[in-house]
Amino acid sequence: MVRVYVKEHRKEVRRQAGVGPDAMFVPQTHLPGAEAEVDFGDVHVVLAGKMTKVYLFSMRLSYSGKAAHRVFASCGQEAFFEGHVHAFRLLGGIPRGRIRYDNLRAAGERGLGLSRARVENDRWTAFRSHWGVNACYCRPGIEGAHEKGGVEGQIGYYRRNHFVPSPRSPR
Repeated sequence: MVRVYVKEHRKEVRRQAGVGPDAMFVPQTHLPGAEAEVDFGDVHVVLAGKMTKVYLFSMRLSYSGKAAHRVFASCGQEAFFEGHVHAFRLLGGIPRGRIRYDNLRAAGERGLGLSRARVENDRWTAFRSHWGVNACYCRPGIEGAHEKGGVEGQIGYYRRNHFVPSPRSPR
């Protein structure tokens, strides 16, 4: 009985004593079609007989978990834009809320301190305006590591299930 009581009340007692956690986490909830997460992950393929590092673009809808993927030779701005267009077509439209990004060089030239604010480059601003994308940038560092967990996990899942063993190019 004592163990059960302690387990149920330990966090509250620690918080009252001033030794509890400094930050609280609120579970994320999402409306259908409202939010998505975007990221690049590196994968390896055998291309012309040689192991080659390529980049997997991934966009994942936050509510349903449905995702679109495409492999590119680089994670440059052209691949970033093409990945978005492919995902919008495959997923049936553009999320009407926001799309979460981390510190991708293709979207922003640099962050402003430790905030979510970014100095966006002109081509990305024009692309966002044309497609009606509402960008949300994650906090830099460990504070923002949990904000795009869905797409990070999706890239790992896709890598483990579609790139093992490494795909080979057709001869």
